[in-house]
Amino acid sequence: MTDKDRRFLLLQGPHGPWFHRLGTHLRAAGAKVWRVGFNLGDRLFWPGPGYIAFDGDHDTWPDTCDDLLTRHQITDLVLYGDTRPIHARAAALARARGITVHVFEEGYLRPYWVTYERDGANGHSRLMSLSVLEMQSALATVDLDLPDTPGTWGDMRQHMFWGALYHGCVALGLRAYRNFRPHRALTVGQEFVLYLKRFLLMPLHRLERSIATSRIRRGGFPYHLAILQLEHDASFRDHSSFSSMTEFLALVMAGFAIGAPQHHHLVLKAHPLEDGRTPLRSEIRRLAAQHGLENRVHFVRGGKLAQLLNDARSAVTVNSTAGQQALWRGLPLRSFGAAVYAKPEFVSLQPMDQFFAAPERPDTRAYRDYRHFLLETSQVVGGFYSVRGRRALLRQVVDMMLAPEDPYQALKSGTAAPRQQLRVVG
Repeated sequence: MTDKDRRFLLLQGPHGPWFHRLGTHLRAAGAKVWRVGFNLGDRLFWPGPGYIAFDGDHDTWPDTCDDLLTRHQITDLVLYGDTRPIHARAAALARARGITVHVFEEGYLRPYWVTYERDGANGHSRLMSLSVLEMQSALATVDLDLPDTPGTWGDMRQHMFWGALYHGCVALGLRAYRNFRPHRALTVGQEFVLYLKRFLLMPLHRLERSIATSRIRRGGFPYHLAILQLEHDASFRDHSSFSSMTEFLALVMAGFAIGAPQHHHLVLKAHPLEDGRTPLRSEIRRLAAQHGLENRVHFVRGGKLAQLLNDARSAVTVNSTAGQQALWRGLPLRSFGAAVYAKPEFVSLQPMDQFFAAPERPDTRAYRDYRHFLLETSQVVGGFYSVRGRRALLRQVVDMMLAPEDPYQALKSGTAAPRQQLRVVG
């Protein structure tokens, strides 16, 4: 099949113009491209031709999607995440027809990389079934020095700006898309208010975060770091056994109270995009009092992870991609849920109390091979939200999408293209 025979159908993408830019480059390669929009935000970020508005009831989406795949003779389906209901149903229909499913996600090695895979991501990724030995075998002919994992996000401000703009447009367009239902529990208006509030309060939160981090770093006490996630995020919601962040916090703090030495402290760091929809601070205070840990527990609102990891004794998370920054530093890591990095060579399986008492260190050589494998395959330099990030991403990912093999197969067969070296793309 030539590039001119390819017919791409894009569904919902990251907030901002990334999907439109991607479609433009796919057309430049000779492919036909369409985009299905489910709200006014989708319409705003797809100003060109090929837009298909879906304003029907969501129960009719499978039939509509099946018709679109047939009518346009689609060969490739493109998604941002594969767990939201409209994406999961479309992907199932595409796989049944032998259509290639391209999945984008935030980078497994954030912040300066984006994840590109086929068929699934996170808990549905091919990485879940690949062993470290298989990865090492695929790397046998590769000899390249790779960059360290950066400790800062590349485009957080842009991410929050596009998110606020998107949800504002969705709210304004509810009359035109009467049947639109967000894939999260909150209403569109509530999402918009939270994004806007978070964006406007960034200076205040930065000051609060700086004070909290300074107190921890100057405290002189050993501490363990719990890397929190967004309770509503797909990786937490669909790829773990926890129904709420409170359940995870209760497990961690109970284990810490039993197993950690009396002079050790516990630092709980919120996700950079935490917006207050989950009452983390009050729940942490309640659990700390319940376990007699009031003076040994610290909460940090978002911000840079590197500063806290550099002095930590260990880290624990559900399945956050930030766990890989702990592994890169050789820190013991305990993870829960389905994580692409949860390999027995470098992630502890100890019960929580035993982990906090004497955490097992990872096999850092095995992890470096794992990380090298990711950077040669599914991790692509760039970002969705900044201009420079999108440019860097497009230079490589369009060719990867048009290639006959997925990134993992391409490395194994020796057909993978040379990878871009990291540059700051924020």
